[in-house]
Amino acid sequence: MYTLIPHTHRALRQDTYASQPIVQTIPTPQPTPGSAVLRVELANILSYTKDIYNGARKYPYPTPLTLGSSALGRIVALGPDAIGLKAGDLCFLDVTISSRDDTNGYSASTSTFLSAIHDGYSPASKKLMSEVWRDGTYAEYVRWPLENCHRVDELKLFDKLGYSMEDLMFIPKMMVPYGGLGPGGIDIKPGETVVVAPATGSFGSAAVHVALSLGAGRVIAMGRNMATLDKVKIAAGAKGSRVECVRLSGEWEEDLKRLENLGGSIDVFFDTSPPAAASSGHIKAGIMALKKGGRCVLMGGIMGDVALPHSRIMHWGIMIKGKWMFEAVDVRRMINLVETGVVSLYQQQQMSPMGAKCFGTYGLEEWEKAFEEAEHVGSDGFVLLKP
Repeated sequence: MYTLIPHTHRALRQDTYASQPIVQTIPTPQPTPGSAVLRVELANILSYTKDIYNGARKYPYPTPLTLGSSALGRIVALGPDAIGLKAGDLCFLDVTISSRDDTNGYSASTSTFLSAIHDGYSPASKKLMSEVWRDGTYAEYVRWPLENCHRVDELKLFDKLGYSMEDLMFIPKMMVPYGGLGPGGIDIKPGETVVVAPATGSFGSAAVHVALSLGAGRVIAMGRNMATLDKVKIAAGAKGSRVECVRLSGEWEEDLKRLENLGGSIDVFFDTSPPAAASSGHIKAGIMALKKGGRCVLMGGIMGDVALPHSRIMHWGIMIKGKWMFEAVDVRRMINLVETGVVSLYQQQQMSPMGAKCFGTYGLEEWEKAFEEAEHVGSDGFVLLKP
């Protein structure tokens, strides 16, 4: 199924690793079996995007490369095996890509990678990104795997719920914590107490919102910056009464004492630590604070080892689950939650939750300004590219 596609299009490209990106005119991709070609409407910019592509984070990826992240795109052409999708559909483009014939499944992470961001942790993932799905969404057009194109219901989202297209770009921020907190992770139950640490970053603040939306009776938000934690609590609106803020010290004994002083049992500890938190003791404190049979999900960016209280975990029956990103079923579930109004994106004219506000939309040629703005905005919201 085809519509008119231009022979060339503009894309933000990087010719060699960590080199200066350049807007280039390149051939427009054509649909192949198992793929769709989409006109990119809006693309997300992570708060640390600049550090991905200048090499500071040392994320591995092949070059030359079209940069990118999660996006909204409208289908202009489909491969011959497409059944459910059609030209004109607006889709959320998920960057978490895996092989279709990976018999080991997601749990082995043998083929999973993040399009245009990180080529994964195995020869299989590196091959898949390098040879098949290399280019990202900072372009006018993109070819994308069918299973990673998630149609959104424009009638429900725009006409009935009153959201704008920019509002939908809060979904990528929520997807990561939902992967850990939802049914594909430790599956929090209504009324449970959840500790989010740290809750001051982009994904941590979104985790507070997701936990509350899923019915957590109490969310303990931890972080070093109390002013930011206060903003997270205020942003929860009426649900803010279920949020308690605790300053992180980084020393596990002190952090455990602060959690214990709040009283009550803790069911879930959600970790979203940045790489810089490798020496912090808050993960041990969070595990030590869990009730018998409590659950911990590790989703942070720490690459080294962390100390875990072995005896406590064993004797108290603590479950520890690692979760890198999320699965396709999680994306579909989250979109359904938003479309039915269970999870709110908060319209921008109302009081927005932390991370839900769009602070700017930039064209491809403005990418440097966009990357800088995204870094400055941090957890307060997001910045977008409109190719």
